[in-house]
Amino acid sequence: MQWHRDFWYSRAAAIVAVLLLGCLLSPGRALAWGENAQKLIINRAVDTVPNELRPFFENNRKFLIDHVDDPLGLIDEHPWERNNHFVELDKYGKFPFEALPRNYKAAIEKYGKSKILSTGVLPWQIGVYSEKLTEDFRAGKWEQAKMDAAFLANFVAEAHDPFNTTENFDGRLTGQNDVNDRFNNVLIARYGSFFPLSPRDAFFVSDPTDYAFEACLEAHSLVESILLADRHAKKGLTSYTDEYYDRFYNLTAASLIRQLSDAATDVGSYWMTAWVNAGKPALPR
Repeated sequence: MQWHRDFWYSRAAAIVAVLLLGCLLSPGRALAWGENAQKLIINRAVDTVPNELRPFFENNRKFLIDHVDDPLGLIDEHPWERNNHFVELDKYGKFPFEALPRNYKAAIEKYGKSKILSTGVLPWQIGVYSEKLTEDFRAGKWEQAKMDAAFLANFVAEAHDPFNTTENFDGRLTGQNDVNDRFNNVLIARYGSFFPLSPRDAFFVSDPTDYAFEACLEAHSLVESILLADRHAKKGLTSYTDEYYDRFYNLTAASLIRQLSDAATDVGSYWMTAWVNAGKPALPR
């Protein structure tokens, strides 16, 4: 039976190689909000948590801000890590994409692991890190909790970026190259200091993975309106001038500010949910 075993080992190795090659050769996608947005979101998220959690997160505010982008640093070493940062919902039919099961095992059984991984697993990754943070709190692993809280914040924030939910993630499919960067990076760099963010108090999330899908759906619903705003803002212009950005901001500011505010609310909510699910342990101050 040795030949049989060797055959399957060789086949498994070939499949892994193909998947890795696909990751390496597929067009790189710019991921998530820019650095300014991530730090803005996590900074405001600290203010949403209830009093029992506030000292822990307040005292670690700088750590969380400094490490919120660490997940992106893993991509160079592990190319498949990129697939944890998006979900191309429009590869699964029409909104609200009910063809895609929200249970990971059911999704794999229906579509196969290759397709699920290649189209992104962001909502499930949020569920995974929600459980990681819960276990950290339950076991009193406070240093690990700080890091996992930063990672979880990164993924939750990404679920609110409309361009992390579509195969047209950079506008190339509609001839609007790099529209994602103009929306989720340049606008924030230009106008972010004036944003009137209004996150709500953190709340308990009964199903972390399911709620992550809802956040992705809400973000996805904005894709077409942002693309339309980009086209209107560029009318009569040959390049992306100050006039373009003023127009683009005026057309999209309400959506942008709402997504950032909701992201801050949800980051705080996932932190609080992990603490509640861990049995509300006393946190170090």
